[in-house]
Amino acid sequence: MEWPIYLDYAATTPMDPRVAAVLGQCLGRDGLFGNPSSSTHVLGRAAARAVESARDHVATLVGADPQEIVWTSGATEANNLALFGVMRAHARKGRHLVTSQTEHKAVLDICRRLEREGCAVTYLASEADGLIPPERVAAALRPDTTLVSLMHVNNETGVVQDLAAIGTLTRSRGVLLHVDAAQGAGKLPLDLRTLPVDLLSLSAHKLYGPKGVGALYVRQRPHRVRLEPLLYGGGQERGLRAGTLPTHQIAAMGEACRIAHENMAPEQNRIRTLRDRLWQGLATLDNVELNGHPEHNVAGILNVSFVGIAAEALLTALPEIAVATGSACTSASHEPSHVLRAIGRDAFQARGAIRFSLGRFTTVEEIDYTVEAVGAAVNRLRDLSPLWEPQRRGLDQNAVDWAATP
Repeated sequence: MEWPIYLDYAATTPMDPRVAAVLGQCLGRDGLFGNPSSSTHVLGRAAARAVESARDHVATLVGADPQEIVWTSGATEANNLALFGVMRAHARKGRHLVTSQTEHKAVLDICRRLEREGCAVTYLASEADGLIPPERVAAALRPDTTLVSLMHVNNETGVVQDLAAIGTLTRSRGVLLHVDAAQGAGKLPLDLRTLPVDLLSLSAHKLYGPKGVGALYVRQRPHRVRLEPLLYGGGQERGLRAGTLPTHQIAAMGEACRIAHENMAPEQNRIRTLRDRLWQGLATLDNVELNGHPEHNVAGILNVSFVGIAAEALLTALPEIAVATGSACTSASHEPSHVLRAIGRDAFQARGAIRFSLGRFTTVEEIDYTVEAVGAAVNRLRDLSPLWEPQRRGLDQNAVDWAATP
């Protein structure tokens, strides 16, 4: 086995060698280095063909028309373009937006900014398993509601929302639906020809492509979604996203989407088997809690709370295994996960949570090693932890001094 064992695929995926090869073909004087907007010469036109081929691959992955795909620098920019773009373009209709408490910071921080601009935002609570019932969305809609923004797959728990039911509801009420699909695209089937979603954010580095490139799906039929651009300049991407297109990154994202589309079912079945193997091994430990829904989840994410220890201590004890305590974007924070707190976990449970995320290159040997190593580390840390004995005796967990935790 190679070290470290990488089980943080939800944070980012290693680039597939086939994707890296396509990216490399666009670099250097002998590659597709031309500006895709330079239609007056052969080099520009060759680059433009590579961009449009990639657009076709992305559209095929999500069941969209290629002209509905707008290139961005990643899902974060796509989320910004979707939320700011809709709320500013439709300000006369209404300035109310609905989202959830368990969204990624790339949506929640936008909502906070929109509130400062005068928008009203409703933050929906989820069930204890992370699911958001469609009737809860329905109850939040108002005459001035313009947009609902809910993620497809939660990046910390792997919980999958019922987009079909929620989208049917929003469409019947004349409300736009935006979905952050960074964690779901390429892992779960998406068909936007039938799924009632109006905007959908994608990121290449979550499906074995390069960092720094993503896309926003913007529905054109049966109605065209109007957006106010974030960037102005050369009018690229039909005026929705100005700036010279990075041919190498776009072509690589297209290849990543092509591979994901062709291999989705067998690959996700294999990853699901490995995830189940990991959970079955960890569940043999005392006081181990699954965070999220036991069935409505993506194959590659497993979030577990190890009662009686702090997650940071467990990570320190396992330097040969790359895992996370939550979203990579908040890993520098010492606060408990906002996602786990939102689904009802107390600070004790949230601080003891580890996210294992598996992917294309995960092996059975790595999973078996992880089960054994984590089990040994958990038992060793519990013997040292001031949190473990109070838990066993049923004392108030929140009264324990976390600073004293090993």
